Amino acid sequence: MKKLLRYMRGYEKECVLGPLFKLLEATLELLVPLVVAALIDRGIAGSDRPFVLRMALILVLFSAFGLFFSVIAQFFAAKAAVGFVTKIRSALFSHIQTLSYEQTDTLGTSTLITRLTGDTAQVQAGVNLFLRLLLRSPFVVFGAMIMAFFVDMRSALLFVATIPVLSIVVFGVMLISMPLYKKVQARLDRLLRSARENLSGTRVLRAFTEEKAQIKRFGKQNEELTEEQVRVGKISALLNPVTYVIVNLAIILLIYTGAIRVEAGLLTQGAVIALYNYMSQILIELIKLANMIINITKALACAKRIEAVLETENSQIKGSETMKGAGEDAIVFKNVSFIYPGAKEPSLSGISFTIKRGQTLGIIGGTGSGKSTLVQLIGGFYDASEGEISVFGRDVRTYGASTLCKIIGMVPQKSVLFHGSIRDNMRLGNPDADDAQIMEAIETAQASEIVADKGGLSYEIAQGAKNLSGGQRQRLCIARALVTKPDILVLDDSSSALDFATEAALRRDLKKLPEQTRVIISQRAGTLMDADKILVLDDGHAVGLGTAEELMHSCDVFREIYESQFGAKEAKA
Repeated sequence: MKKLLRYMRGYEKECVLGPLFKLLEATLELLVPLVVAALIDRGIAGSDRPFVLRMALILVLFSAFGLFFSVIAQFFAAKAAVGFVTKIRSALFSHIQTLSYEQTDTLGTSTLITRLTGDTAQVQAGVNLFLRLLLRSPFVVFGAMIMAFFVDMRSALLFVATIPVLSIVVFGVMLISMPLYKKVQARLDRLLRSARENLSGTRVLRAFTEEKAQIKRFGKQNEELTEEQVRVGKISALLNPVTYVIVNLAIILLIYTGAIRVEAGLLTQGAVIALYNYMSQILIELIKLANMIINITKALACAKRIEAVLETENSQIKGSETMKGAGEDAIVFKNVSFIYPGAKEPSLSGISFTIKRGQTLGIIGGTGSGKSTLVQLIGGFYDASEGEISVFGRDVRTYGASTLCKIIGMVPQKSVLFHGSIRDNMRLGNPDADDAQIMEAIETAQASEIVADKGGLSYEIAQGAKNLSGGQRQRLCIARALVTKPDILVLDDSSSALDFATEAALRRDLKKLPEQTRVIISQRAGTLMDADKILVLDDGHAVGLGTAEELMHSCDVFREIYESQFGAKEAKA
């Protein structure tokens, strides 16, 4: 929580005024029993009607001013809490954007969403309660004890004995429940991850009739979360009854001894009422304090989880180079190997090749051979475990992230479009692009008919692009990459949903960009036949590199892929 406190800057005034006005309200509350005691002992006992009215007026004024102070305190506390968490949420979101693929894979999307939503909301509630009650409740508890000494010193000793016992109970429960709340949040992360996977993959699950199995799995995780919440809830629930028992026993003893002393003429009836009111105030405030501690305990657990994300530094080595290199070699891999965190075997081993400016590199191989991993290394999304990768004569790690994004236009395997107009999606990589530039890229990507059918660039794409087909999404994603006019275009199996005629037209129009270097992953051997070089991957190893004709004679893996798609007779021809 300490590292998060820097986001409280700018709200110092609210952090002082909120508790201050709460203390003013508490001070008035501590004076009320004295006014009531005077009203009973002098006004009612002496039948002094004017005095009773004056005391009643004072009580009304105390209530009015107390309400005013409470509202002002709540305003400042809420302003500080909301502003504080707004800054944290913004900083957390910004920080998440800087994390590498490796770190987001490790942390998990569901966990990061929980940090941004549930955890920040809990921290906000905790800060609000902290500013309103942390000073007020102890002030009233100890203030009531001190005021009791002014009423009757002997009876006040009962307060001195009761308060430490209550404090032990409150803080004991807090220390036990804090680690349990961390476990509850971890269970919640698992449940949210399961829900997210099911919702995003609902069509797949229904296709395999896995609904019952997933419902059972979700139910089990839900039960585990419930059991953990019940366990910590039982401990937290002890606070109220235990404090009630202790304080009510103290009240019984107070009234019993007070009655004896009133009978003996050592204490007035008004004094007993005042002492009872002070004991009741202690009870109420300790219950508030207990609930506040439970909420602050949750907030502290959530704050530590947020801190853990903010303390996660980007593990990638990134430079600040803002200019593209001048080398003729567009992409060079020198003995590159890569292993994912936690994996036992490398995904790529000893990959070496060179692609000149303006050439086309085709990449083909079986499922899981490392094709997507390779192009992600080109884009700088991961750092190679071994070897060197250079883009236009410079180490890919020396480029700044924004520069690398301008040089390399990446079209990932999964087509992702955002809610908004087609125009907004096309401008994602080039905010200054005009409609003419956008339409030029759309025509090259064979997507002009999509725009025409949808009524123009202002057409609203639904969340997850559910109102577009797979082929339409792929073509618009390719167009989005082309709008930036990248020097290197990477297509990670980005035409798999296109028919052969559309794909052929796409390849033809891409060839009209002679200065552009292209890296194309495809499962279709026919798509790569006219590539300048084809890299064949098998289980993370390069087993072939050359033209299609060369590979037909020298690479068994490529020949098997080709024959499986076109037949052995055509392969021989």
